Amino acid sequence: MRPRSFRRTSSYVCVLTTLVLVAGCASVTPIGDLLQNSSKYNGKTVKVKGQVGESAGLLGRGGYQLTDKTGTITVITETAAPPPKGDTTGVKGVFQSLFTLGSKSLAVLQEQSRF
Repeated sequence: MRPRSFRRTSSYVCVLTTLVLVAGCASVTPIGDLLQNSSKYNGKTVKVKGQVGESAGLLGRGGYQLTDKTGTITVITETAAPPPKGDTTGVKGVFQSLFTLGSKSLAVLQEQSRF
């Protein structure tokens, strides 16, 4: 039989691991939220996840469209070639609102890393 302290520590580790995983998932921002609240997110680091659409790249730089259920955003990358069309990927980057006209925003995400 294992001592109580071991069981208690195991329980804490399980709870902590679950919280970390849930917090990581919760930090993904829907693309539609970024576009609808562009002034709130402008210049901030965000995480998005979606399916890669059209992409173009040359010498490890390029851009690609990323689409989730709420919208589409252009991702600019300077550190890696764009992922292939159809791939699902997560991106951490700086959101940059270029301009807003009425309720529509033109914005890009400057990629820092993928997950």
